[in-house]
Amino acid sequence: MPLTFHWFLPTNGDSRHIVGGGHGVPTGAAGGDRPASLAYLTQVARTAEQLGFEGALTPTGAWCEDAWLTTAMLVESTERLKFLVAFRPGLVTPTLAAQMAATYQRHSGGRLLLNIVTGGEDHEQRAYGDFLGKDDRYARCDEFLHIIRSLWQGETVDFHGEHERVEQARLTRLPAPVPPVYFGGSSKAAGPVAARHSDVYLTWGEPPAQVAEKIAWIRTLARAEGREVRFGIRLHVIARDTADEAWAQANRLLSGTDPSVISEVQQGLARSGSEGQKRMLALHGGSTERLEIYPNLWAGIGLLRGGAGTALVGSHTEIADRIAEYHALGIDEFVLSGYPHVEEAYWFGEGVLPQLAARGLWHHPAAAALDETPAAVPFAS
Repeated sequence: MPLTFHWFLPTNGDSRHIVGGGHGVPTGAAGGDRPASLAYLTQVARTAEQLGFEGALTPTGAWCEDAWLTTAMLVESTERLKFLVAFRPGLVTPTLAAQMAATYQRHSGGRLLLNIVTGGEDHEQRAYGDFLGKDDRYARCDEFLHIIRSLWQGETVDFHGEHERVEQARLTRLPAPVPPVYFGGSSKAAGPVAARHSDVYLTWGEPPAQVAEKIAWIRTLARAEGREVRFGIRLHVIARDTADEAWAQANRLLSGTDPSVISEVQQGLARSGSEGQKRMLALHGGSTERLEIYPNLWAGIGLLRGGAGTALVGSHTEIADRIAEYHALGIDEFVLSGYPHVEEAYWFGEGVLPQLAARGLWHHPAAAALDETPAAVPFAS
């Protein structure tokens, strides 16, 4: 199966420096001088589309713009790009969520991918009126996704669970196609929900051995449910013509950062209830020493932001090698980002993707429509 690549929409702002936000980190804590205007996000989206990314992840939370509304506005400015919309179950009813997804598919021409985010931070969930604990949120998510998937199949649903209840729920118009469900979670409670409902299980960018363990865990649970699940990984990326150039850029992202800022961010992240966030913190331990935790895998991003905290850093060939290594474990989809998101998309799209294409691991989603005939240059001889 050819690899699929998605980019990222920085709906909390962008910068030539690391932008904080998520999992207890206030947005802007690490800098951000490109506001998340619709014009700028359009530029990012169209760049990703032109380079060959399949979709673009849009985050969710109090620290960024609303994912549903923002991506709906970007549909008209793009032609093919899909939108991996992060969505929190429990903040709207499952019937309304199923209807929203169906409407999105109809008006976008089937360009919705749904990223289920159960919610790792109790304080943020309470701000939205959700007072369930973490394990109960996963139990509710299980019921929520059961109802949504039943509705998408055209069923009339009567369901009375511990957290969700609907009577005679049905959709008058079904989504075509049914949006794939992306799901991440590292806690014990997350695994069974992912196994029952996810089409693509997402992990943050841990070293290959840890990723392999997660894949085996979810694959075993899914097969017990009679299902097969695809796997994806969320990483930042710093690709350059040479390894020295790439590492210089990685070091520049941290250079000049006051140690007190890193300490403040780490104190906030240490309070996180997310198992995935705890695993990210364990990779660097809050220290700026030994941040290359595996060849070309750098944990420096996680010093200044919550969520995905690792980056692939190296020459185009080195990064292509690491991607091939993750692919050999079972990873088929890569959700990438980089600071700033326009420039780094070009570095990766023009440097790494052609190498992967040459290896037979990737092809441009719109390859049939591309005119690659070189222009004739007059008087060149």
